[in-house]
Amino acid sequence: MTIARFDRPATPSAAGTRGFRRGLQFLRQPSWRGLLLVTPALLTMSVFVIVPAVVSVGGTFFAADGALSLANYRDFFGNPQSVGNLTFTVEVTLTTLIWLLVVGLAIALYLRFSRSRLVAAIQVLALFPLFVPGIIASFALIRFLGPTGWLPTALKAVGIDAYQTPYLHAGGAIIGLIWQELPMTVLLLTAGLAQVNNRAIEAARDVGAGFATTLIHIVLPQVFRSIVVAACLGALDIFGSFTVPYILGPAAPQMMAIYMQRTFNELHRPGAAETQAAVTFMVCIVIGALYTAFVFRDSANNTEPAK
Repeated sequence: MTIARFDRPATPSAAGTRGFRRGLQFLRQPSWRGLLLVTPALLTMSVFVIVPAVVSVGGTFFAADGALSLANYRDFFGNPQSVGNLTFTVEVTLTTLIWLLVVGLAIALYLRFSRSRLVAAIQVLALFPLFVPGIIASFALIRFLGPTGWLPTALKAVGIDAYQTPYLHAGGAIIGLIWQELPMTVLLLTAGLAQVNNRAIEAARDVGAGFATTLIHIVLPQVFRSIVVAACLGALDIFGSFTVPYILGPAAPQMMAIYMQRTFNELHRPGAAETQAAVTFMVCIVIGALYTAFVFRDSANNTEPAK
């Protein structure tokens, strides 16, 4: 006699266990583990940065009646004060950036190649502004560079009366921004110089290459990526700076951050301030796009298989 056999159906607990195991195997894949790690940061940035920025910029393309219009941007670029403040911001950013790279690269080269006992002291002094708040550094610079500060007092003591203070001029903002941005620039450039091959430098010296030739043809090409990264990050920070230019810079023209704050709080024109913020954001987007394109291109070139 044949006895019929009936398979026992899987219980809900057994099916749930198998599903849980499949889920664990799926999550153990490296790509998904990495995605889960960055998801909280991505969601936070999307909610608090990306979405508000898109909404704010998109709102500047609509008129008060809700119709699609470029009237806000016509008003901005048709206003000499707005254009003057934007031009002033670009000029201060470029001037500060050039001096910042020159000074930062000189310090980084000294820290990388010098064998002096002063290297540790110079490094501490170069990184010291990193731990000083901008508002404190600004008032310290006023006491040093102001009309009655230590520097003009010392110059008068030796008979020099032609000193013109940079305080409340563009020079004051530039000096303060250089002080503020110098530590991060030195750190980035020093990290790039650490990858320079000493053998290549020694080989260049063996064939009679001087300091300038070695710097131009051996050192700078190897740290070009670090220079671009430092320039882009510095430009983004300088272009949107507020505290240092507000304290040390002129009353007019103004940096864009100060201008939009005054437009919003003093003139009570939130629409115009939003347009100013959108223009500033678009300029920063261009700088960020250049930085991203360069870094991704450089990374792709470094990961290409050798032929």
